[in-house]
Amino acid sequence: MDDPATWLLIAPILLAVGAVAGTLAGLLGVGGGIVIVPVLYWLTEVGFLDVGADAAIHFAVATSLFTIIPTSISSARAHHRKGSIDLEMFRAWAPFIVAGALLGGVLAANVDAAMLSGVFGLIALIVVLNMLNPKPFSLAESPPAGVVSRAVIAGPIGVFSAMMGIGGGTLSVPVMTLLSFPVHRAVGTAALFGLMIAVPGVLGYVLAGQDIPGLLPYSIGYVNLPAAVIISIATFIFAPLGVKIAHRLNPRHLRFAFAVFLGISGAKMLSEAFF
Repeated sequence: MDDPATWLLIAPILLAVGAVAGTLAGLLGVGGGIVIVPVLYWLTEVGFLDVGADAAIHFAVATSLFTIIPTSISSARAHHRKGSIDLEMFRAWAPFIVAGALLGGVLAANVDAAMLSGVFGLIALIVVLNMLNPKPFSLAESPPAGVVSRAVIAGPIGVFSAMMGIGGGTLSVPVMTLLSFPVHRAVGTAALFGLMIAVPGVLGYVLAGQDIPGLLPYSIGYVNLPAAVIISIATFIFAPLGVKIAHRLNPRHLRFAFAVFLGISGAKMLSEAFF
């Protein structure tokens, strides 16, 4: 991957992935990682990116997490202008999400690749079943206010999001809606949660990926900087477009779009884990 011609071949693919991921990040508050991770992993499988088999999924997750930093900033700014970020909710959950994300970034580097894919797919499909329900199940009339309750709910969101290289909306949006939180505000607030997950998650992968064989040149730990920068350019530009689309949809249609997207991604990751 030192050959510039190889990067010129791959760059259009990464820019296209970034455009899709950025739009979905703004639309659904998911950070885009749920698209980026499978594509980066596929690029290693077909040989476009020369990453060792043992490090491939960790490279994909870590690089995806890095792109979520600029994506979340762009998406959150656009949602804030629309008034759809609940800062009180953010302040209540953010410390526990950050702690969970740091733990998840370290744990994921020591977890089997198939298990990571399986966990990703299983959680995604469970969430989809409730999101598609015309009368979705609700756990409470509002998010719990106690410190212990926040830790139990928000902490695992950070752990699993960092482990799977996703921005947090994939888990935090359905969890917040289970707690009777309005879906548009859930999506907007999740965009800001993505930043809280990505930063400690990336640090965990950087630390865990030191002296690992089979990584690409210009990598810091498991994070490959050229791939991350190329994707991030597109996600940063396209995230506000997704926000505009989200605010033109009614809540029911937004829930449906989220569920369909999540179902496709979850099924793909399950197939990679077990077939």
